[in-house]
Amino acid sequence: MKSDFKRLIPSYTAKHGQFSVMTVPTMQYLMIDGHGDPNTARSYREALATLYPVAYALKFLSKRELGQDYTVMPLEALWWSDDMESFTTARDKSRWNWTVLNMVPQWVTRDHLETARETTAKKGDAPVLEELRLEPLDEGLCVQTLHVGPYDDEGPVLEEMHNKFIPEQELKMTGRHHEIYLSDPRRTAAEKLKTILRQPVRSVSSFGEDR
Repeated sequence: MKSDFKRLIPSYTAKHGQFSVMTVPTMQYLMIDGHGDPNTARSYREALATLYPVAYALKFLSKRELGQDYTVMPLEALWWSDDMESFTTARDKSRWNWTVLNMVPQWVTRDHLETARETTAKKGDAPVLEELRLEPLDEGLCVQTLHVGPYDDEGPVLEEMHNKFIPEQELKMTGRHHEIYLSDPRRTAAEKLKTILRQPVRSVSSFGEDR
């Protein structure tokens, strides 16, 4: 039986045009860090060219050696910058920092990762294997929504999330902007792309401020 965590984990579901507040469970991810415009930065292309060969090597290892099969999860990424306007109004991608992510089941260990890394290295198709790591991510309370359309049209949605919905809920942003790419841009028209936009938050009171 193959596990599909997109269906099993509620935080992989969001509604278009609606912000929701939820607690996201701690999960573990394959991660690679980088900087720059994802459309032009060589480091971004190399990160993706490394992430997925290892993700599939882990899937096949899990099925073969552990008897547990699962669907490889979609691409995700954390994004941040010294100036949050570079995500909303300015959209200056050259100033973006990022961590690309791929969620893997909790039963996958660092030893499994090393085996998958060795398997992938023998094929010679993963340029930044040494930069890949396996780490947990605990985001906790988050606000998220489903964006439908081109990535460059996310700005107004994020502006509303950051500057209207979150303050109205007496929340403050913490952590890094998180995107989950439910659609493959190579096979999906730009106007039909589905992306979960997520922002970790805390209540205003947890910052020692009056409600």
